[in-house]
This record gives sequence, C-alpha cells and structure tokens, in this order.
Amino acid sequence: MNNIERRDRGMAYISDESVMEQQKKARILTQKLNTMDRSDFKGLGEVVKELLGKSEGAWINPPFYCDYGFNIEVGKNFFANYNCTMLDVAKITIGENCFMASNVAIYTAGHPIHPDSRNSMYEYGIPVTIGDNVWIGGNVVICPGVTIGSNCVIGAGSVVTKDVPDWTVAAGNPCRVIRKITEEDKRFIFKQQPFDKEAWENITSGKQAQVLGGSLV
Repeated sequence: MNNIERRDRGMAYISDESVMEQQKKARILTQKLNTMDRSDFKGLGEVVKELLGKSEGAWINPPFYCDYGFNIEVGKNFFANYNCTMLDVAKITIGENCFMASNVAIYTAGHPIHPDSRNSMYEYGIPVTIGDNVWIGGNVVICPGVTIGSNCVIGAGSVVTKDVPDWTVAAGNPCRVIRKITEEDKRFIFKQQPFDKEAWENITSGKQAQVLGGSLV
C-alpha cells in the first residue's frame, strides 16, 4: 500500500514524493491567492472556488494556507478572515453560514507523541467536522478529530481538543462549554447591547444583505 492510500485510509503514512506532488496545486493556488490584488473580489472568489474541494459562494480574505484544498468542503455563505490555516491531510467538512475570524487554525494533521515513533517520519490525519451556523473567534485552534455542532460560538483564543455540542458557547484552553445559546440571545448584538430598531426589523422580517469582501452586493 502506498503512502497516499495509507493517508486516505486514516493510517500512519509518510509524506514522500508522491504525497508532496499532490500538494503542488494547492501551493500554486494559495500563492496566487495570497499575492493577488486584494480589491479584485471576483478574481479572489474564483481562485477560492478552484482551490476548495467543494464550495458555493465561499469567501476567504488572504492570506490563506492549506495542504491540499481538495480535502476542504464548505457549505453556502462560508467566510474566513485573514490568516486562516487549514491542514487538510484528512477531510475538513464545514456546514452552511459559518464565519471564521482572523488567525483560525484547523489541524487534521498530527504526529506520534513518543520521539522514536515521531522521528520515523510517520504522521496521521483525522477528520474535523463543523456544523451549520457556527462562528469561530479569532486565534482559535481546532485539533484533529474534533466535531463542532451546529449553531455554536467558539470564543477567541480557544484550543478545541474535544467535541462541542449544538447550540452552545464554548471557550478556553482547553475549550469547554460555557453555556447554552437561547432564543433570548437573538435580541442582542454584543453582550447586553440590543440591536437598533432598523437592524432588528430587518432581522425579524428575514431581510438579509449578502456581503463579499466587505462590500454589500
């Protein structure tokens, strides 16, 4: 069994020449994305679509880094802010309406703990899954094998090492559930600061604007 087959079956594998060959396209596309005119919203969107394995209207503010791209699947209205890193040795699956703040890192890749095993150059990848309507705060790290449920908020600076259930706010290092998200939270934009009248009417009427690269479209 070759190392690509071992990697894709979730087994220990070595990043040999054949594995690195698969990374070339992603390296070319991320280089292109990260050096493009940042005001070329259409062009940036086209590169993102070509890079990711599955996406619909995804937006990523460069710089962005990944290993393969084809192992990343995102749902509708995905947004990642500056300096996002996804090490997609294994599948990264992200649902609809997910927002990521700056400096979010998602790692499916890992190495053995014992130095003798680690120095053998064997490594592994374990999938990461994120549900719908999830907001990941700035400088969050998501570790291999984690599943984050739908309708969650992960607080800034968290290191997520275990699964997070639906409809929760979770934060910390290691990340743990702080509280449930309730219907009462809908009325507030920040802590106990309510939405203004116009914004609240738009929310309750279901009127929403689409945003691309910081500009309404």
